[in-house]
Amino acid sequence: MSLTVIALLMILVVIVFFFLGHPLAFVLGGVGTIFGFFLMGSTFFSTFMDRIFVGVMGNFTLVAITLFIFMGNLLTISGIADRLFESMRYFIGSIRGGLGITVLAVCIILSACIGIVGASVVTVGLLTGPMLLRYGYQKELTMGIVAAGGTLGLIIPPSIMLIVMGDQAGLPVSNVLAGAIVPGFFIAVLYMLYVRIRCGLHPELGPPIPAEEISLMTFGERLMDFIVYSLLPLALIVGVMGAIFFGLASPPQAAGIGATIAFLLVILYRRFNWQDFLACLYQTAKASTMVLIIMVGASCFTGIFLGLGGGKAIVETLTSLGLSKWGLYFVMMISLIILGCFIDWVGLIFLTFPIFLPIARLMGFDMVWFVVMMALYLQVSFLAPPFGYALFYLAGMKIEGIKWGHIYRGVLPFLILQVIALLIFTSFPDLVLFVPTVLYG
Repeated sequence: MSLTVIALLMILVVIVFFFLGHPLAFVLGGVGTIFGFFLMGSTFFSTFMDRIFVGVMGNFTLVAITLFIFMGNLLTISGIADRLFESMRYFIGSIRGGLGITVLAVCIILSACIGIVGASVVTVGLLTGPMLLRYGYQKELTMGIVAAGGTLGLIIPPSIMLIVMGDQAGLPVSNVLAGAIVPGFFIAVLYMLYVRIRCGLHPELGPPIPAEEISLMTFGERLMDFIVYSLLPLALIVGVMGAIFFGLASPPQAAGIGATIAFLLVILYRRFNWQDFLACLYQTAKASTMVLIIMVGASCFTGIFLGLGGGKAIVETLTSLGLSKWGLYFVMMISLIILGCFIDWVGLIFLTFPIFLPIARLMGFDMVWFVVMMALYLQVSFLAPPFGYALFYLAGMKIEGIKWGHIYRGVLPFLILQVIALLIFTSFPDLVLFVPTVLYG
């Protein structure tokens, strides 16, 4: 049996068992164990253990995952999302579409704080979804704003996904995070412009807040709320990312500092209680364990896959198809969108990186740019009907009056904006590499 057939068979078995409803971590680990045991013999065990101890347990960079998740959970229980939304909506809610722009601004800050798509979508959806509907926003536009804004956590630093991608690609994590700054904020601004222009042309889609409601607070009160609940979290994010970008701290160290400051903010906002704190620890442990157990299973699979020569065989097969450099690029990226609708991003990174990255190097792509583009395409998969993860998060919230049709129609304009952004950053790679080049040369 040729290496190409073995490699394709391993991938096929993973897909079959995954669609049968089995957890991805155990599917990857189980398939790797079975194929390794029967095709590699006794050397399988040493390969498996080396991958786990060196690649996962001995990887200090992965400590940042747990600490950033902890930081995000602390900021969630601090009530920052509620007060942040309240403080910002009084400033720009008086214009057409202003409340929708406020939601997207809150999403940017929450995405940088939380870094997990599911948590961002659910937090923003429960907080702002019913309020947007209450102020007369169209159901489709409301769902599109919440879904698109919640997925910004994938590409706005310090994204947990970007940390894992940079680590697994063997690149400095700081370079990958820096490369995502321009794309992340560019897409966020595109979303805001779309909401403002569309609501400006069609006021009934996103009416402004009534003037009498805004007058309930004086300008001084609104300004103080904005400073306390907007500038402090922004200072935390800028400080954490600045420490990473300028080499003052490694990602785990910066994450530890961020988690400590987030804990102090919980106390400052007088939201600390033991019940919420223990729940925060539990949620952090649960999310971290989920990520790491998938890494262990995926490490087993990729270790055996590469050990059997599967990666090399797939690369040789794809490059022998006669496609151009950009033809291979779009084949890889489109397959990433399709797989991303079904497979969790952690497992997908471990599945695709051993195949895609050697091809990207062979084709001469800049690796920081390529990894950031993979993150952008993965963001598309979270919104892509009918199986995007963000769509299921929204549907699971059971917001009154919202049906699947509202969600699907709502995300389509934002998907088009994402495609526009993808074409821009594909055509002009220097836009992605600008910040890393300025910071690191």
